[in-house]
Amino acid sequence: MAVLAVFYGDGFTSQMYDTLRAEVGWAITHPEGAMIHVASFDESGSAHVADVWESPEALDAFVQTRLGPTLQKLNFPVPEVKVYLLHNLDVFPIIHEHMLA
Repeated sequence: MAVLAVFYGDGFTSQMYDTLRAEVGWAITHPEGAMIHVASFDESGSAHVADVWESPEALDAFVQTRLGPTLQKLNFPVPEVKVYLLHNLDVFPIIHEHMLA
């Protein structure tokens, strides 16, 4: 069953996110079970990330094997996360205009 994972990183800046994104390489080597990844930053510079995964197990595998070790390697703070069962997912064509290369 699919899940929505919402990460919040107080003090986790866009520069840290960009470094983590490049180091983990999830945009190039897509994690198994990952469906959607969205990131934003508030006025204080803290991260807000939402992911949709095909299962809690797929999310856990990614965190344990790729995300967690890289956060530790870079000495970045571990964000808070809440996981919810997914009720619905709609994706619209305009989404392509907002994707990073």
